[in-house]
Amino acid sequence: MVDFFSRIHQLQNAIGNALTPLNGLPSLALRLYLVPVFWMAGSSKMMHFADTAQWFGNSDWGLGLPAPYLMAFLATAAEVVGAIFLLIGFATRWISIPLAITMIVAATTVHWSNGWQAIADASAPFANERVAESVDKLAAARSLLETHGNYDWLTSSGNFVVLNNGIEFSVTYLLMLLALLVMGGGRYVSVDYWLGRATEK
Repeated sequence: MVDFFSRIHQLQNAIGNALTPLNGLPSLALRLYLVPVFWMAGSSKMMHFADTAQWFGNSDWGLGLPAPYLMAFLATAAEVVGAIFLLIGFATRWISIPLAITMIVAATTVHWSNGWQAIADASAPFANERVAESVDKLAAARSLLETHGNYDWLTSSGNFVVLNNGIEFSVTYLLMLLALLVMGGGRYVSVDYWLGRATEK
């Protein structure tokens, strides 16, 4: 049995060594996945900055955060600059920190009360009462559309869902950013790598 696990370990190391030239690709994939996420979020905040700041500060219908204009500026700057830096792989570890903080704030202030799921699915793990209630609401909406609307045309681009707006996406992005914090921008595929090579010389 010990010999079996030893061989498995040796095989795993051999695979890892063979893939070493490609070890920058996971970082590149994470960066390119996150670029449109943060660019869309940041550019939307920037285009509607006053509304964003009001939403950040209002405790009745918003987040009720202190210093809302400063918080809105910091979130917008982190997301817009972060998207650009991630695209080229510049200061990847540094920019991952404010982006991670932004995701923590989003998860705890915007999404936390809605539970885990981003899209309501009562059959999925972590389905809370809010998600369970969405089943009847979605069925009622579907019935109305089948009776009074062109349901086949309305669903031709995809099924109707209920947006639960839970912490799922923000936590997923946070984990991706933590991975980039450890891995960096990626070997051969980032400005960070080539700047490092230049400074070593």
